[in-house]
Amino acid sequence: MKKYDVIVIGSGCGTNIVDEALSHGLSVALVDKGPLGGTCANLGCIPSKMLIFAADRIAEIQGAKKLGIEAATKNIDFNFIMERMRKVVRESQEHMKQELSHVENLDFYEGEGHFVADYTIEVTGKKIKGDKVFIASGSRPLIPPIKGLESLGYLTNETVLQLKERPDNLIIIGGGYIAVEYGHFFAAMGTRVNILEMADRLVLAEEPEIAEILKKELGRRMDVYTGVQAEAVKSNGHDVTVVVNDLKGGGHKEFTAQRILMAVGRRSNADLLKLENTGVEVDKRGFIKVDEYLETTKKNIFAVGDINGQQMFTHVANVEASLAADNAIHGSKIKMDYSAAPHAVYSYPQIASVGMTEEAARKAHKVLIGKAKYSDVAQGEAMMEENGFAKAIVEADTGKILGFHIIGPYAPILIQEVINVMASGGGIDQIQTSMHIHPAVTELIPQVLSNLKNTMS
Repeated sequence: MKKYDVIVIGSGCGTNIVDEALSHGLSVALVDKGPLGGTCANLGCIPSKMLIFAADRIAEIQGAKKLGIEAATKNIDFNFIMERMRKVVRESQEHMKQELSHVENLDFYEGEGHFVADYTIEVTGKKIKGDKVFIASGSRPLIPPIKGLESLGYLTNETVLQLKERPDNLIIIGGGYIAVEYGHFFAAMGTRVNILEMADRLVLAEEPEIAEILKKELGRRMDVYTGVQAEAVKSNGHDVTVVVNDLKGGGHKEFTAQRILMAVGRRSNADLLKLENTGVEVDKRGFIKVDEYLETTKKNIFAVGDINGQQMFTHVANVEASLAADNAIHGSKIKMDYSAAPHAVYSYPQIASVGMTEEAARKAHKVLIGKAKYSDVAQGEAMMEENGFAKAIVEADTGKILGFHIIGPYAPILIQEVINVMASGGGIDQIQTSMHIHPAVTELIPQVLSNLKNTMS
């Protein structure tokens, strides 16, 4: 049995740990069943945003009429858009595989690894042991037990990337970020889209006001139903029909389309690791338990990224990986801080958020709430952006920003100023005393803070 200083399971954020370990002369084993690069590079954020960038351009053309511009898309080459994405993904995988083959002190084991004892992994029939083990093996689509679904087939955010033909109509079951992003993409491509969400609103992690506007805006281009629970799927000739229970009005409804895309959430891959053979525990949702230092319940075994279920975003996973490597390799005691961890939803309109929601903040703080529409600043008015807005949640006594939420054009870009302030420990003064370009849409941020009020609304 070959022994290593470090074993890393997973080649997404896990490669950050590999690099850190190698830079300190440690022997490293990387275990991964593929595709190399992890979820983000192959099945998630990178390929999906390549598709959505094209969808954004189409939506802009469709919305240009309000500016007095009559425009139309002459042709949408679905196959070109899809193949461009797949080509980039393939090239990235090939480049990474070539790089791995030339790295000293690194052995790459291609296959699905699992624990056979403490610190001991079996992969492709070989057993390897590590002084320190880092689990970064991610998550996969959650598929609920809907009658008839498995036999009739469905798409996920992974298999949808292999489509060769655009479906004329599509049912998306779920209302989270994957659902609304792909709803936007396919609607732009010319597919008739139905989104079916069991909860009373879309994107549950976002502020209710943001979810309301998103549903309204998406509803201009597709059919969005909330409060409906998919119960069964049945064949309807060449199409499939989804039977739903109407949780608001009672009774059942049916929706028919060529394809179904399942987008109800993600589940941890921890169940594939045979953790019963070691001292690593999981929570009731199946995600690996970690402490503030990202160490599991077994000393010298760490879990980072989606596998621990803390905040399932690539940028968070990368920070977790770097921090865990620092704690394990250098003996540091650095706690992971999620208070300024942001995320974005690339729907149309876009959404960006950082920190607490108003509901969460009110449970532990006395807060001030500020809101401003894009149209409250000159550039927003020039854009004729009527519905987009930003919202700030600020600690009343200190001026510390607890949360900030935006829906509208460039939301992920606009929020970065707030992220930087929150991460550096600053407050509203740091933004309000900074000079902002006029007229620029970035004036939205100080405008929100100038509207802070003590309100329960």
